[in-house]
Parts: sequence; structure tokens; C-alpha cells
Amino acid sequence: MPQRLILASQSPFRRALLQNAGLEFDAQAADIDERAAEQPLLSAGVGPEGIAMVLAEAKAVAVSQAHPDALVIGSDQTLSLGDAVLHKVADMEAARKRLLQLSGKIHHLNSAVVLARGGEAVWRHVDVATMTMRRLDPAFIGRHLARVGDRVLSSVGAYQIEGEGVQLFEAVEGDYFTIVGLPLLPLLAELRDQGAIDG
Repeated sequence: MPQRLILASQSPFRRALLQNAGLEFDAQAADIDERAAEQPLLSAGVGPEGIAMVLAEAKAVAVSQAHPDALVIGSDQTLSLGDAVLHKVADMEAARKRLLQLSGKIHHLNSAVVLARGGEAVWRHVDVATMTMRRLDPAFIGRHLARVGDRVLSSVGAYQIEGEGVQLFEAVEGDYFTIVGLPLLPLLAELRDQGAIDG
């Protein structure tokens, strides 16, 4: 009998990726204060990939402890610009500043996924996408944000590559699923290996 799967997230983007792949699963957000969990990692010099991995594992393990018989999927994404790890913006003015900050530069999206069972992580994976944003005219940024609206507030980069946000880029290196926030192909391969989905 297939194992019960739980996605430790309420992210509509991650839910849609799993649904589109034909997976049956429940979704339950982990009760994790991500910023509080991140602070000691930053202080210890943990890089953006490592931070994404630790947070993904924390989410998976937290939900797994409440549902020990299920296989729990935890995922997290960080955006790194040089040495800085950036977080989701709070409002449209902050979104405007974020796009100005990223304009004409290369940033990285670091997406981690972890599987947990019985309160312990049983598999971990991280992928990185390299994003080259074209040089953006400030007036264009204003028009762009007025068109797309506050949907951008759900993304750490203040853009959505699956929509009009693709117009902001000069080049993208990496997996589409990694950019959206869940390295789907490695996850599906591991779920098949574990017998959790038909393979």
C-alpha cells in the first residue's frame, strides 16, 4: 500500500508542483519560526545552501513528529546575492527596492528538499539556480509591479518566473522546479526508490 505523504508547507506553488505531478498528499505547514532558526546559522557562517537545507529539515521533522507513520516532504528556498541572504519582502515598496537591488546582477536561488519519517530525516537534497537579471529601468519596475500586483510578495525575489517575472531576466541556469522552490525530479526519484509512489 502506498505510504501517506505530507507536504510540510502551505505554499501554493509547491502544492501545485506535486499535484501536477499526480501525487496524492496532505499539506500541513510546520510551526517553525524561520528567521529565529536562521539567526544562529548566519552567525556560525553557514552558507545559503546550508540554511535552506537546515530549514527544510526542521519543517519535515516537525511535521513528521506529529505524523510518525507518514513520509513528510519539507522544503525551503533561500535567495543569495553575493554574501547576503535575502528574505521575502513585506510590501510593494520593498518589492520595488528588491528589484532595484537585483537589477543587472546575478543572484542564486538555493532550494532544498528533505524527507522525514518517524521524526528523523531520511533523505536530503539541494539544488541551485543561477539567475541573471537584466538591467531594469526604475520606471519599468514601477509599471511591472503595478501590472502583476501583490502576488510578488509571496516570492523572495519579488518576481514569479512562471508569470511576467520572466521578462526581468537575461539568463537563467538551473532547473525550473528549483526556481519555483522544490527540486521535483530528485524528489520523485527518491519517492520511487522508497516505494512511496508507483515507479
